[in-house]
Amino acid sequence: MGGRVRPAIRYLYVMNATRPAPGSQASLREANRARVLDVVRQHGPLTQVEIAAASGLSAATVSNMVKELDQAGMVGLSRSIRNGRRAVLVSLASGGGLLAGVAFGERDVRVAVANGSREILAQQLMPLQADHVADEGMERAARLLADLAETVSSGVEDISAIGFGLPMPVDAISGEAGSDAVLPGWRGVNVTDAMSAYLRAPVALDNTANLAALGELRAGGLRGVRNGCYLKFSYGVGAGIVIDGEVYRGSAGTAGEIGHVTIDENGPICRCGNRGCLDTFVGSRALISSLAASHGPLRLKDIVHRALAGDLGCRRVIEDAGRRVGVAVAGVVNLLNPEAIVVGGLLAEAGELILGPLREALDRCAIPSAAATVELRPAELGDRADIVGAIHRASMLTHANISIS
Repeated sequence: MGGRVRPAIRYLYVMNATRPAPGSQASLREANRARVLDVVRQHGPLTQVEIAAASGLSAATVSNMVKELDQAGMVGLSRSIRNGRRAVLVSLASGGGLLAGVAFGERDVRVAVANGSREILAQQLMPLQADHVADEGMERAARLLADLAETVSSGVEDISAIGFGLPMPVDAISGEAGSDAVLPGWRGVNVTDAMSAYLRAPVALDNTANLAALGELRAGGLRGVRNGCYLKFSYGVGAGIVIDGEVYRGSAGTAGEIGHVTIDENGPICRCGNRGCLDTFVGSRALISSLAASHGPLRLKDIVHRALAGDLGCRRVIEDAGRRVGVAVAGVVNLLNPEAIVVGGLLAEAGELILGPLREALDRCAIPSAAATVELRPAELGDRADIVGAIHRASMLTHANISIS
């Protein structure tokens, strides 16, 4: 895939030739402008009243800062409706480019393009072979993005940043995929460099559970939550952790691998090489295998659909999985004391069949005071959570070079 090489987007707001002295009026104004930008970067398009509430600044101060930032081309203003009334939304200026998101599953890839306000303009889902290699996957994703970009703009050269997710541990420092357990054809590949070469745009690599947590944090069930968790319950189990209003990735980007918490030291061998990981009891292979003798070959979504239709065997398998995950989640609750846990993924479509047993095990195994203060919620964004998060991740990358001097 080609495309012209474009310089990284950078916005520069110059008040004086030298930085104002600390404690001066100019320094205070600079800090206020930075605060407004940071709030809009974190939460997306907001009204000035909402910015004031989130930043702690007065309405008059926010109004002045927005005027200055608008004149400098650092924010954009657009009309909208809030609570039935006309409103003006403040968003980060995008430089006219598109934001792109890529989210791989074990058997598919979803891509999307969005405008600078993170509004998704077009998206597409494509199935993939489970044993595909990284080059094949990235080439297909790049082609899909190029096609989508051509439908909403002049083409792939308008893509300014890409959020890229894989359902596996990733090294946020090196930009490499880091596990043979899921998508073995990606192990050791520098996804950041390779995908940047395909589309000539900067790439932010992340785990899809982290991206889903970011999506729910900015536009779903974790909105307004300072400390929480997104639980992705699908072919395996992963978690995205939110601490102090931001997704926590750990020292190298691999935080949240709840599926590889050891449940039984003498249990089955996990695909990660250890014994008795949570995934060996509640992952798709384990659930499908447990029903093989009575139901024959099934897919994971078949189990969910049959359980919802009243199949007793499928209901029992899903309820058991919910209880096992609840025990593991109780450990997360004891360690982090989150306000809310949002449950998403294919198995979450079973609703109370899985949330009920999960909640019961959590209440039984967590410290009572911690269990009493955590709210268990279904995800609001469904299977779009990771792609929505990928778009937000691309937006954060685009504006990482914003500077005020």
